[in-house]
Amino acid sequence: MKRLRHLFILPTLVLGLASCGDPPPVDHISTLYVFGTKVEITVRGEDADLAKKATAQLDQDFKRMHKDWHAWKPGELTNLNRAFAAGESLAVTSFLKPLLIQAKTFENLSDGLFNPAIGALISAWGFHNDEKPKGGLPDFNLIRDLAARKASLNDITIDGDLVSSSNATVQLDFGGFAKGVALDRAEQTFKDLGIKSALINAGGDINTLNGPDADPWQVGIRDPKSWGVIATLDLADGEDVYTSGNYERFREIDGVRYAHILNPATGMPVDHIVSATVITHNGALADAAATALTVAGPKDWHRIAKKMGIKFVILVDDNGTVYLNPAMKARIVFNPEAKITIIESAPL
Repeated sequence: MKRLRHLFILPTLVLGLASCGDPPPVDHISTLYVFGTKVEITVRGEDADLAKKATAQLDQDFKRMHKDWHAWKPGELTNLNRAFAAGESLAVTSFLKPLLIQAKTFENLSDGLFNPAIGALISAWGFHNDEKPKGGLPDFNLIRDLAARKASLNDITIDGDLVSSSNATVQLDFGGFAKGVALDRAEQTFKDLGIKSALINAGGDINTLNGPDADPWQVGIRDPKSWGVIATLDLADGEDVYTSGNYERFREIDGVRYAHILNPATGMPVDHIVSATVITHNGALADAAATALTVAGPKDWHRIAKKMGIKFVILVDDNGTVYLNPAMKARIVFNPEAKITIIESAPL
């Protein structure tokens, strides 16, 4: 009998470990950090020395990503942002350039709902900080002015390795998909080293690597308000699961929470959808799409998901309403005790 494996993943995906049948193969579990998030790495059924070698390589890669892709600490990305603000061009490395290309692609696929060029807006809201923002409301005149300037990756020109922007307001912040890029690169490292079965969990966003005959991973989807499990689903070979949530990173002023996910068109926080979860075979796309679908909300998520090529989506709003497409519904087993309302869309 195949062994059913569960993980416990925060903030929205729930996992625990259970097994049946034959004794499980040995798991090599390690912990790293990237972008301020704990990354738990499970390598299954491989030689311990190979697992340690892979983890050491990821540690070095993650440290470089954390330094050079950081939105407000010194590194290659902040150097590029300074050049944009000064109206200057800057040569970028092959470590950063692919992110610019991916980000522009995802922004256009999402009709601008995923927009890593709005770093100035994110900073104005106080989210360029390692700690939860404190103090009063931001300067709304500044927010409106920045939103009106419509910073976009389409303002950027890439000429070989030389990068410039026609819009000085462009300030890149890859927080909306950098974890996905990092985990995709980690997955490729595992493949290059010959590792066949692994799971990488970065704060609730996961990439999996396993053959068609390997034991499946089972994921639980949480109610972000009560933290109960509202549903579970199994993952197919190599699927990635990403969630964008508004319930952990926010600033609270006079009892009102202002979430860190912003609508690029208005510069204002999204205040209705509390989480969006997607499944794909590409972590970067899943990460970007989860952000875009959170901004799109109940009225537009279906169109954006279809445009971005996402086949499995579930959104949860602050009233306990669950929005999902038929393909996702067919994969999910809902908890009969969950207090939710389900709204099913047309097929994607």
